[in-house]
Amino acid sequence: MGAMTQNPPNLRPDLAPRIVIDAPPRAGQPTIGMVSLGCPKALVDSERILTRLRAEGYAISPDYKGADAVIVNTCGFLDSAKAESLDAIGEALRENGKVLVTGCLGADPEYITGAHPKVMAVTGPHQYEAVLDAVHRAVPPKPDPYFDLLPAQSISLTPRHFSYLKISEGCNHKCKFCIIPDMRGRLVSRPAHAVLREAEKLVEAGVKELLVISQDTSAYGLDRKHDFAPWKGGDVRAHITDLSRELGKLGAWVRLHYVYPYPHVRDLIPLMAEGLVLPYLDIPFQHAHPDTLKRMARPAAAARTLDEIAAWRAACPDITLRSTFIVGYPGETEAEFQTLLDWLDEAQLDRVGCFQYENVAGARSADLPDHVPAEVKQERWDRFMEKAQAISEAKLTRKVGTLQQVIVDEVDEDGATCRTKADAPEIDGNLFIDEGFEHLKPGDMVTVRVDEASEYDLWGSLT
Repeated sequence: MGAMTQNPPNLRPDLAPRIVIDAPPRAGQPTIGMVSLGCPKALVDSERILTRLRAEGYAISPDYKGADAVIVNTCGFLDSAKAESLDAIGEALRENGKVLVTGCLGADPEYITGAHPKVMAVTGPHQYEAVLDAVHRAVPPKPDPYFDLLPAQSISLTPRHFSYLKISEGCNHKCKFCIIPDMRGRLVSRPAHAVLREAEKLVEAGVKELLVISQDTSAYGLDRKHDFAPWKGGDVRAHITDLSRELGKLGAWVRLHYVYPYPHVRDLIPLMAEGLVLPYLDIPFQHAHPDTLKRMARPAAAARTLDEIAAWRAACPDITLRSTFIVGYPGETEAEFQTLLDWLDEAQLDRVGCFQYENVAGARSADLPDHVPAEVKQERWDRFMEKAQAISEAKLTRKVGTLQQVIVDEVDEDGATCRTKADAPEIDGNLFIDEGFEHLKPGDMVTVRVDEASEYDLWGSLT
């Protein structure tokens, strides 16, 4: 059996993969470092900033070393994430000295400058122009016309074979535990042809898997009244069903994240059954008791979600369902928590992340009565994860003996780390091949027979 991977069961939805940058700077080229914290949506913002900077003649470094200045793209999702962001800014100031701050935490500049008065500039989320202006002031560009003034080739901070595709910004929901709408504003969808053109370019550049992200993927195009845009000699509607169908024609895996369970989600399932889109839905259910959901101000009712899940599975039996939940939300009683456990038993979700409720400055849930004591939150989290882990293990055990198409993420002397269609990068499990893997390379797609299973991971051999 290969080495166990670190696949933590308390997965946080606010984490993105580590930055990957592999282009060495030219002699005398001004260099900007980038530290990208937070979720995949923030990672896409980092990619856009760096693509522009590289077109202007800057070299890019994945950390502080050798950089003339450092951009820290921050996260403000939870208080623990805010603390992590402040630590990263402090570390960048110590290691480098010239630090520019952007991202979600930048929506509250005083919070940052109060802790770190020496930062050179603070900008909010998706304020690309302001970030570029700040960089120009800190480190003037030195473009080399032979290299830099070519059309900007997008910088990807993830491995070349998968890429995040952001389709919209912001969110219209008013969930009480969340401050994302305050930081990132209301829903603004990108035009359908702009998303498809970006996706097409990525696939042409060798990307084998597109990870569709936004704050609310199901609501895509709502703000545009689902308008039409010209595409490939016809028209395409700014709607998640139409967009997914077109993305599915590009020849890459298409994985949908952050899909709220609106009724029209059932229209996506036939696309999964046809093989146009991966049979994978990442749906943030958050809880199952109607009273808890009401206190959260969530836009979905749990009673109907079980019927929806049953309908999705009937239409596409091999669908993988991933979700995240909050335990210990203010006012959560033992009976409400037990309802959540019973719901999980019935829903039999494949992939589950869970975190204990945390007060976030500015979130309305902090004002709710009956906050749950820390030790009760921990005890409920343990019980929840025990059940989720048992479900995951049973589901993976049933895959032993089956054939699975996998994508290779990395290869070292011990084996190949791969993912099945049921696994998103960084947040789900892996499939390991530890014999006969030497010819494999990242991005390869191969068929394997599953030989063994653990709680979260699989081991297999090439067929």
